[in-house]
Amino acid sequence: MYYRLSEIFAIGIGPSSSHTVGPMVAAKRFVDNIKKYGEIDKVTSLKVDLYGSLALTGVGHGTLKAITYGLMGFNAEDIDTSQPYYFYLERDKMLHLAQMKPIPFDVDNDMKLHKKIFLPEHSNGMRFTAFSGKNKILSEEYFSIGGGTVLRKDEMGQEIVHQIYNVPHQFDSCKELQNICNKYNLSISDVVLQNEVCLAPEKQVFDYLKKIHGIMDAAIDKGMHGSGELPGGLHVKRRAAEIYRRMREKFLTNQQDGLEVIDWLNLWGFAVAEENASGSRVVTAPTMGSSGIIPAVLRYFQKFASHMSPLSVDDGIVKFFTTAAAICSLYRTNASISGAEVGCQGEVGVACSMAAAGLAAAMGGNNNQIEQAAEIAIEHNLGLTCDPVCGLVQIPCIERNAMGAVKAVNSARLALQGKGEHFVSLDSAIKTMYATGKDMSNRYKETSLGGLAVNIANC
Repeated sequence: MYYRLSEIFAIGIGPSSSHTVGPMVAAKRFVDNIKKYGEIDKVTSLKVDLYGSLALTGVGHGTLKAITYGLMGFNAEDIDTSQPYYFYLERDKMLHLAQMKPIPFDVDNDMKLHKKIFLPEHSNGMRFTAFSGKNKILSEEYFSIGGGTVLRKDEMGQEIVHQIYNVPHQFDSCKELQNICNKYNLSISDVVLQNEVCLAPEKQVFDYLKKIHGIMDAAIDKGMHGSGELPGGLHVKRRAAEIYRRMREKFLTNQQDGLEVIDWLNLWGFAVAEENASGSRVVTAPTMGSSGIIPAVLRYFQKFASHMSPLSVDDGIVKFFTTAAAICSLYRTNASISGAEVGCQGEVGVACSMAAAGLAAAMGGNNNQIEQAAEIAIEHNLGLTCDPVCGLVQIPCIERNAMGAVKAVNSARLALQGKGEHFVSLDSAIKTMYATGKDMSNRYKETSLGGLAVNIANC
């Protein structure tokens, strides 16, 4: 199934696409439905129930705050996160529903965390209920399935939100994608662009690519100069600025050791991941928890590799994004990008695979080399657990962004050394990733009930 660029590279507020962006979208959608039914003036109270992974790690992931933003009627792209909306809510116990009607709302009493209940449809479940006095006005269940995407209970399994678009090239597998490319003599990037210009004017498509690239670049630059501790109580110090300072010092004193490229990738991955952890605006790529990998690898292409590409820098960037998007469509169709469903292999692993494919394309690789780059990257992320310490997207998440960026570059370089001949297909690797995730214990799927989360600290 084809997923649009804007669905894969969405703009949102950190630190988690499934635990922050998705719940915010769900809450706003619920409020919009109340408005649509003309019932907003009748609402006197609200109840929110969070289940499974959302309940277990929602506090550390900023889920509660994000939901209140959605109930207030805000979008991630528009909200001014510098405003103390949540502070006023906690202080006054009043929620400005859809920015239209103030109602009493106490986060501690009106938002329940059901940590031992996992709804059967998905690990990230939530229920919103609006009342007029004791009478129920509307109650809806939503599921945050990854990448900021939400489905209502009646939509689960039907892909109603992700409709089958009327585009020239639909594909459900990499084999189908490769057949399309061979039949029409297209690159993977060409397939995506031909689909996108059927859904929006060409200028709008390219303007969106420029927009998300600009946000990614801004996150790197801001993160490289960030200071202090990250929020959440772990007292994790931001490291990107110190890494940057030391790298500049080594350069000025001529102490480079030949592996500076890895240092730069680490720096850029850290910078964006720390911005995400601080609740800043970043781009899902394909999730918030893995949002540092693609920006880091893309900047690597611009700074260190573009001179070896047959493409211009601008054309290489377009190739990168569109190719990575096609690869992500395959994962979303046949597996998952939700850490709560398949572990971190679905977030960092998929981001690494997307970045490897994008880089191979930007470097002039053929379609087979691109597939091999994506396959190598995910193959060496299989089984990666999601066990954030204290439910915060900090340890080990920030370092995983740096490691994922380095691994993506190496995967692309390995693939470009050959002609794209490979024993394991990307389809097989994706199938294996999904099966591995299904077999993985819930303790290691964004619940903070196992692994590093319990062996490092008691939260």
